[in-house]
Amino acid sequence: MATARIVIVGAGPAGIRCAQTLVAAGFKPVLVDESRRDGGQIYRRQPEGFTRDYATLYGTEADKARDLHESFDRLRPQIDYRPDTLVWNLTPGQLCCVSQGQHSTVEYDALILCTGATDRLMPIKGWQLGGTYSLGGAQIALKAQAVSIGHRVVFMGSGPLLYLVASQYVKAGAQVAAVLDTSPLGKRIQALPKLMARPGLLFTGMKLLAQLYRAKIAVHLGVSPLQVLGEPATGVSGVRVRTANGETLTVDCDAVALGYHLRPETQLADLAGCRLRFDEASGQWLLETDDEGRTTVSGVYAAGDGSRIRGADAAEHAGRLVAMALLSDLQQPVDAVRMAEARRALGVMDEFRLGLAQAFPWPAAQAKALPDEAIVCRCEMITAGELRRTVSEKGACEVNRAKAFSRVGMGRCQGRYCSQAGAEVIAAAAGVPVQQVGRQRGQAPVKPLSMSTREVTP
Repeated sequence: MATARIVIVGAGPAGIRCAQTLVAAGFKPVLVDESRRDGGQIYRRQPEGFTRDYATLYGTEADKARDLHESFDRLRPQIDYRPDTLVWNLTPGQLCCVSQGQHSTVEYDALILCTGATDRLMPIKGWQLGGTYSLGGAQIALKAQAVSIGHRVVFMGSGPLLYLVASQYVKAGAQVAAVLDTSPLGKRIQALPKLMARPGLLFTGMKLLAQLYRAKIAVHLGVSPLQVLGEPATGVSGVRVRTANGETLTVDCDAVALGYHLRPETQLADLAGCRLRFDEASGQWLLETDDEGRTTVSGVYAAGDGSRIRGADAAEHAGRLVAMALLSDLQQPVDAVRMAEARRALGVMDEFRLGLAQAFPWPAAQAKALPDEAIVCRCEMITAGELRRTVSEKGACEVNRAKAFSRVGMGRCQGRYCSQAGAEVIAAAAGVPVQQVGRQRGQAPVKPLSMSTREVTP
């Protein structure tokens, strides 16, 4: 058995395929995962005791989910698997973890970050009302708890996840009031040459849209969100948007799921000192890696959606590739043909990623249009007007300076929900490109810890 201490963070598609490749080479990696069960978000397993079949849970992805889960079941005895364990900080060679209220450290020689992604959100007036969820939150409720987030649900935003979760709700028998997409049809037509890089996946997306039309769900393209309606005491009662033809549309509902594709979870990489770069296509900061997953910090690697938002298939390829890159760095034999095949596959998937970014663009203009009273940071209840005043009155044209003045991004989510939209508000107020205002620096703890957390005694 090889002796290098290798730690993988994340038991989704990238983490599992990475561990599988390392085990085949004679290593026994530590696999740390925040969730109670493997699979990540896309192939999240239902809790023990639930009996829904794969087709019900995963739809067109059922076979892939089953294969990944079965692979992990075979792999589990050969790895040091630590579920329900949050990595909340790291220092060189050491992870700081907490599990069920107990703190521990994990030493590593090589660290592979397969941290996945989370919802990318743009605020809308009223989104702080009870009954407003992210698309990922709505999906978790359905997969892990077998419940709908409401009796009558509106799905609003843009990107493939919007249609996937809406379709999953329809299939589960939930009442979907409408799907409101901010991207216009013309953007999708323009993106077709890039999207044809993966015709099968493009066809799957078209089938999801067709399922919604067959179910007679109202689907509106090119909308401009105006407000989530309701009262603090009773929560959401509807949403109001401006349609592509300029009319105002109000849809009654008691829950709304929001999302604009995904943003990578880069907090741990940031704490490790890895360099990030601004990606013009998606309008967000991504982890800088080489083609095989090496970051700018020696001994730290990354794969999957935590590095590039390319989907589950790409995450599996990237997980295998990054493991082979590490093996090569450890002077272990690797299959050069397999590495070349994985790089080629990821190249195709990156072309598709660029197509998605073009077809479903991040609605930066919405940040400029937010009314001053709209909440940007839900944790600290910071409004768009307050952020704009940090620019006009205090000259805070950089996000971390604006954070210090306004507390935006200082709450429980550590900026996960508000940092990118907040940067857009600041950039619009300052009249500069959003990349010029920078990004919020990662800080520990990357997620909330219980005050009762205690050190594990030997």
